[in-house]
Amino acid sequence: MERLTYDTLARQGYAGYLLKDAPERVLQFGEGNFLRAFVEDFIDRMNETAGFDAKVVLVQPRGGHPESTDLYARQEGLYTLTLRGRENGEAVERTRVISCVSRCLDPKRDWAALLDCAKNPDLRFIVSNTTEAGIVFDPACKQDDAPPASFPAKLTAFLHERWRLGGRGFVILSCELIDHNGDELRRCVNEYVRLWQLESEFAEWVERENLFCSTLVDRIVTGVPKGDVPQLCEKLGYEDSLPDAGEVFAAWVIEAPQTLKDELPFEKAGLPIRVVDDVTPYKQRKVRILNGAHTSMVLAAFLAGKDIVRECMEDEAIRGFLNKALFDEIIPTLDLPRDELTAFAASVIDRFNNPYIDHRLLSIALNSTAKWKARVMPSVTEYVKRTGSLPRCLTFSFAAYIAFYCGGCGQREGYSVEDDEWVLDFYRDHADESTEDIARAVVNNEKMWDGALAQLSGFETAVAAALARIKTAGMYEALRECQQ
Repeated sequence: MERLTYDTLARQGYAGYLLKDAPERVLQFGEGNFLRAFVEDFIDRMNETAGFDAKVVLVQPRGGHPESTDLYARQEGLYTLTLRGRENGEAVERTRVISCVSRCLDPKRDWAALLDCAKNPDLRFIVSNTTEAGIVFDPACKQDDAPPASFPAKLTAFLHERWRLGGRGFVILSCELIDHNGDELRRCVNEYVRLWQLESEFAEWVERENLFCSTLVDRIVTGVPKGDVPQLCEKLGYEDSLPDAGEVFAAWVIEAPQTLKDELPFEKAGLPIRVVDDVTPYKQRKVRILNGAHTSMVLAAFLAGKDIVRECMEDEAIRGFLNKALFDEIIPTLDLPRDELTAFAASVIDRFNNPYIDHRLLSIALNSTAKWKARVMPSVTEYVKRTGSLPRCLTFSFAAYIAFYCGGCGQREGYSVEDDEWVLDFYRDHADESTEDIARAVVNNEKMWDGALAQLSGFETAVAAALARIKTAGMYEALRECQQ
């Protein structure tokens, strides 16, 4: 079987879009599955439909993987992307060859080649996804390291080279999953400017000529399991060592001036990308609706006998619980336009019902104490503030959380709870208490909830009652009754 290259596709009569030659306009720190199924998908589609005419130079954030750079070279930057899921309730699957990547650099093997990119006048955009731990200031990094260890240090050295050559600044799009990622990256760069005692003119250039954008990214990217690659290649008719796969849904919210649209033709390409003044409301929307829906549902659903998210969507009672929690209790606590919120919630239902992804409930259940606090508790407290009453489904989800951590309360056995050790110690210490006592102990745990739940009138009583009902009627029946 022939390896994926432009010539291979030509011989096979490939009818899809390909861009063989274009200027390198994007430098991307991160060559993992997520960015390849997210940013490269968008750039490839802008090339096809909006005349963006751009190639991407991939950079390994840490380096040291020459086999990866060699694969990109052998495949001329090409790889196959498959997007699968549901849209408007219908199962869809799309496959395209991504042709916007020019090459992949290993900074440990060829730091000079990375710095050489600073000479390119066409280079305008820098994208990064270096994991949550990637945007950190490491004072051990030195200016003359080749390369410096941390990503912000590498970026600072690259920016300094660009400034030294008299080039223009960049639009820098941070995709790491931390709050205010662009602001944090700029802070780290400024720390290196000070640590390395770089020129004041350079410091001014960094601030004046470069736009550090905080962004919010949203797409589930599963990749292609190694065991599935041979079957995929047989179907495609060529050997692809770099295939990728993800869900069809995607959203990218970028905090930047509206003038960014003049340089990045998102709208012309019809892409799900928004340029906004403040990314915070969209972050809140994602955390409370998408993540909050997961966390409020999965523990009860697992104890009711389900194992994957899609099974929950096929069950009338569990799906009804989720719908009530989303549309009646979570959305009313948010301030974006109602139609935007309901459309996003509807997309979440489609995503949970993806026939191609087996998202296990126990995977989502990891560290549920911190997740419930961050994802669900803000909706509970805001709902009480706005309505003066408790949200029934979200309150029930807290009782389900307690039941799950107490060993299932007789609902299901054979699973282990994974959380911080101090959380597990707390539940072990209270394992033999009555429903009223355990509810009181959990609700009033200052370390877990910062006192927020203890201040909610009637919350402890409602949780204890729900927990008692779970024990007597079973989780499934208690969950069903909660909606009435």
